[in-house]
Amino acid sequence: MDVGNMSWALVATALVLFMTPGVAFFYGGLVKAKSVISMMMMSFGSMGLAGVLWVLVGYNMSTVTNPFDFAGDPFSDFALAAANDNTLLYAAYGGTFAIITIALVSGAIADRAKFGSWMVFVALFSVLAYFPVASWVWGGGWIMNLDEALGLPAVIDYAGGTAVHINAGAAALALAIVLGKRVAYGKGVHQPHNVPLTLIGVAILWFGWFGFNAGAQAFGDMSQVGLITINTFVATAAAILGWMVIERIRDGRATIIGAGSGAVAGLVAITPACANLSPGWSIVLGLVVGALCAFAVNLKFALGFDDSLDVVGIHLVGGIAGTLFLGFFATDTGMIYSGDIGQLVTQAIAAGGVLVYSFVISYILGVAIEKTIGFRASTEAEIAGIDTVVHGELGYALVD
Repeated sequence: MDVGNMSWALVATALVLFMTPGVAFFYGGLVKAKSVISMMMMSFGSMGLAGVLWVLVGYNMSTVTNPFDFAGDPFSDFALAAANDNTLLYAAYGGTFAIITIALVSGAIADRAKFGSWMVFVALFSVLAYFPVASWVWGGGWIMNLDEALGLPAVIDYAGGTAVHINAGAAALALAIVLGKRVAYGKGVHQPHNVPLTLIGVAILWFGWFGFNAGAQAFGDMSQVGLITINTFVATAAAILGWMVIERIRDGRATIIGAGSGAVAGLVAITPACANLSPGWSIVLGLVVGALCAFAVNLKFALGFDDSLDVVGIHLVGGIAGTLFLGFFATDTGMIYSGDIGQLVTQAIAAGGVLVYSFVISYILGVAIEKTIGFRASTEAEIAGIDTVVHGELGYALVD
């Protein structure tokens, strides 16, 4: 690893770490004013606990074929087979992915979750869901080896459509079902309390996503960094347009929250596909996923679950869309190039496997936590405000 690559790896690691405070801003602006501290604490709590767990066991679990079969003493050798600067830097970079994946889940249970219970979930989900799935996708596990098992093209998930977004979205759906609906839940009842705060979060996420998608190039030959960068840029821009068009047709007006949500949807969808699409197809993906997610976020009202901040509609749906889109349009192996359905089959198996696994694990964990220490805050705490009841703080306070 030369100095240039190492410098970019360090910057990319910092960019991806910065994305989790971006999630805190994005989610924080969308909730009630009396639960903004709670929302942000869930992201920062994930940074602390998931970060430590990644160093202790997560990196090992994610870099072996069987994530539950590893050895090492983190207090003597960091549990790494080769504890050199390249390996340590790669481990730090991977840890930022673990952190943001888990932080994303919190948006589904905004305004009504106990912080201590959330932290228990963070620990268990990290070890039982994120670390194993990262191993399956990038560490030599069954998803990475589907091509050999089935005689089909290898699964494409360059930066985390399955491991990050489908994983987080499926967990969010499970927890939303377990915790139930917020008080006075209904369409149009819960409005963002601070739109500028949310847009600051969107800006940070878009900024950091270049490290998220292009950062891994630092550990290779950097030959695709330009393609990944332009695809990350243009798919996101197109998704803003796709979302706004649907809003204009459906509601008679486009909104800035919709534009910001469209940007995030585009970032989600291009994550698995950033190194395997032409810029033209990236524009198509952005337009499609922006429109698709604009429709998907309203499905919660029809299906009867309360996904507070649309983690399912944006991350689960967007992650699936980006993953499956590759089955049709991936350069060389997609159906329109190869005339073969193989790439689509492997993409669908990977997406479905992660979705089912993450949902089941998260549902079991959510139910177990709820029935033991309680996961949902009391109705009185929700009405009074999670911030003051749970954290003893206010997001906005007038002082003399």
